[in-house]
Amino acid sequence: MKKTAVLPLTWMIVVYLFLYLPIVVLVVYSFNDSRMVTLWGGWTLKWYGAVFHDQELIRALLLSLKVALATATTSVLLGTLAAFALVRYRRFVGKSLLNFMINIPLVMPTVVIALALLLFFVTVQKAMGFPQKGFFTIYIGHTVMAISYAAVVIQSRLKEMDRSIEEAAMDLGARPFQVFALVTLPSISQSLVSAWLLAFSLSLDEVVISAFLSGPGATTLPVVIFSRARLGLSPTINVVGAITVYLVIVAVAVSSLLMARRERQRARQAAAALRQDADEIRQPFGARLMTAEGR
Repeated sequence: MKKTAVLPLTWMIVVYLFLYLPIVVLVVYSFNDSRMVTLWGGWTLKWYGAVFHDQELIRALLLSLKVALATATTSVLLGTLAAFALVRYRRFVGKSLLNFMINIPLVMPTVVIALALLLFFVTVQKAMGFPQKGFFTIYIGHTVMAISYAAVVIQSRLKEMDRSIEEAAMDLGARPFQVFALVTLPSISQSLVSAWLLAFSLSLDEVVISAFLSGPGATTLPVVIFSRARLGLSPTINVVGAITVYLVIVAVAVSSLLMARRERQRARQAAAALRQDADEIRQPFGARLMTAEGR
């Protein structure tokens, strides 16, 4: 091995260990038979069974999933409209304000956003008696945060999109809504999926906003885990983290297989098109003319 390649290889190993060694330790200690997370007591699966019988964790997980699904969907819908307005319309009243409001949650500390939302909901509740702290308040708080990330992702894709495709569709008689639904949305579909996944992961992982806006009987999974960790780590917390790692690995593996399958299909289609063009070139001119007349 060359001397110049030793340093990059060493640095790569150090980075991988820094990133993934804690995850490996977490997974290993989820099988620990001891209640003390720092003391190894042998291998066991009893904590996995204990997690599925822990009603508090199950309720928190279901609430987190519902909030994350609602937040991701709403963030993509509103983020798409905001990104489309900022990119496709050069001037309109309030454009600078809209751009400013979209970027504020990206740079403002989360605790400030959470405190502002808490004061807002408390004021509204005193005046109108609604809303109570729970699913709705957490959902609104997460959406306020996630919509900015979704808008930025979709906005970057819209800026790179070729406008000539939309212009060609309009020249062929398509109406603006048809162009948006049949041309624009399919062209930015990958960014929509990326924005949805980003908003979903941000909502599922959010602690500060959830802690400020959650109420009795409506607590998300990260808040429950954080509360239990303050009183001392429990083996069930390791199991929850390990199950999350398993789900992420399965999701990444499935998405990688689907992407590889799609790439192989595209390669086969491209190869078939090249072979067809080559066969047409090899044909005599008269045969090509008769084939074109037959078509």
